Formats: sequence, C-alpha cells, structure tokens
Amino acid sequence: MKVLITGAAGFLGSHLCDRFLADGHEVVGLDNLVTGSEENLAHLPNEPRFRFVRHDISTPTDVEGALDGVLHFASPASPVDYLELPIETLLVGSAGTHQALELARRKNARFFMASTSEVYGDPLVHPQREEYWGNVNPVGPRAVYDEAKRFSEAMTMAYHTHHGLDTRIVRIFNTYGPRMRLHDGRAVPAFMSQALRNEDVTIFGDGSQTRSFQFISDLVAGILKLMAAKTNEPVNIGNPHEVSIKEIAEIIVRLVNSKSKLVVRPLPVDDPKQRQPDITRARTLLGWEPKVPLAEGLRVTLGYFKERLGLG
Repeated sequence: MKVLITGAAGFLGSHLCDRFLADGHEVVGLDNLVTGSEENLAHLPNEPRFRFVRHDISTPTDVEGALDGVLHFASPASPVDYLELPIETLLVGSAGTHQALELARRKNARFFMASTSEVYGDPLVHPQREEYWGNVNPVGPRAVYDEAKRFSEAMTMAYHTHHGLDTRIVRIFNTYGPRMRLHDGRAVPAFMSQALRNEDVTIFGDGSQTRSFQFISDLVAGILKLMAAKTNEPVNIGNPHEVSIKEIAEIIVRLVNSKSKLVVRPLPVDDPKQRQPDITRARTLLGWEPKVPLAEGLRVTLGYFKERLGLG
C-alpha cells in the first residue's frame, strides 16, 4: 500500500510510519512541525519508501499519485500544547479533517481518523463504551481539543454516509512510550522527567483521578487491525487496567529509585476524574487487546528518557 500519515513527526505518527514501513508499505509523512519533531523521523533519511512533506493539513492539500490510505493523526494532543495553541487545535480538527477527507475522497483511499477518549469528557459512565455520548463542557478550556475531535468524528461519519467513503475512527486512550517529549505535560513524561532529576513530582488534585495507560506498540497493533477491519463505527483502543494518577507517580519514582517527593497542585478545570475504556468492541471485532504490562512499558520508556536527559 501507499499511505499518507498526517502528524507523522509526532509521537504516535512517527511510530505508525515505522510500522507501515516495516510491513513493506510506502509512506508519505506530512507534518507542519508545530508540535512534532523531525528527530522522530531522523532514522528514516535513507528509506526509499518514505517521503516527508512539511505542510499544514488545515490548508489545501494534495499528493502526487495514488493513495490507498489517509491516516489523520495531526493535532496537538497534550493539554500544554492545545491550551497554548487553541485556534490551531480547532482548525486541524475541523479544516484539517476536511482537507484530509477530501484528499481521501479524490484518491478513493480508505480514511482513518485518530480520535480520542477525550470525546467522553469527564464521564458519567464508567468504563466508557463507544455508545456513550460523553459529558463535555463545550466552552471550557479543554473544549478546543475535545470538541475538535468530536467534530472530526462527525465529519468523518458524514463523508462515509454522504460520499460512501470507507472510513475508520479510533478513540485512543492514554498512550505512552519512547518519543514522547520531555516537557509534554502528560502524566508519564512529566513524572519521569521530574523523578530522573530528583525534582518534586507534581500531581494535580489529590491524585485519586484514574487513567488507563497503554504502551505505544499495543496502540499501533490495534490501529493496524482496525485499518483492516470491516467496520465504520468508532472503536476504543486502550488498556482497561485502571490506575490512579498518584499510583502511577509512585510506581515511576520507585522505578527510578528517585529522591523525589510527591507534591499536590490544584486540579485543572474539567480534568476527567475517571478514564477507563471498555474494549469489548475491539476484542470482538478486531481480536485485539493490549499485551505489554505496565511495568515493562515503563522500563522501556524510562530508558528513552534517561538517554534524552544524558543519564543513560
């Protein structure tokens, strides 16, 4: 196949490029490098089946030749990023999704939309099933990301029903692994960076809010299975093993053998209290479930962060 991956220089996008190339496909990676980094693709300069295009998907977009798939992964994804880039986040989820869908329609390519568990907001249903419509504040600070992804899903489904475009929607739950940025702002990279420096590890609220962390290789495997499946409905891809934010911070401090202490800061507005996927649909339709234990995934990620901080 030949596929276009938007957000190719990001954490998720770069791992997806690697997997498609490893499976023998041709990849066009597109990114405007607002939050992505060319370092994530630095190992591919001599790969003849990979081409990088620096471009903003929110503007008119075209690619020479045929495409079999368009995978739309471009978007700021960390609260640190989308709170600093609110307009860009809304645009990539609206105009960017439109441009990517139009490209897929013109090329008669399968379209894959990277959505998020944030479409469920601060959920009133636990765990979260795909049928749950969510509890989202449309004018809160997180709305620029939450509503952009909800709009992206709606537009993707509209192209499927109106134009007959073959589409997929994945709702991605918290994912971690190598190539996350040191100052990403999300729990795992923040805790690892602080613990490795023996700094105070900052948790927000009392740390009782929960998340479900999956390793990047599990997510990529789920995406590939969904890409090949015969379903157009959204599918949760995440690890149903739920842990509290305080617990994950304590695990990381122990792994690092750090002198760091946990300190508490006020909980951000609209921060979800619970996050756990119901993966019945992924198990049933895709035969997928996560395989990498949390401790193993954290050790691999920790090795990457040590190297980035010059501690390896």
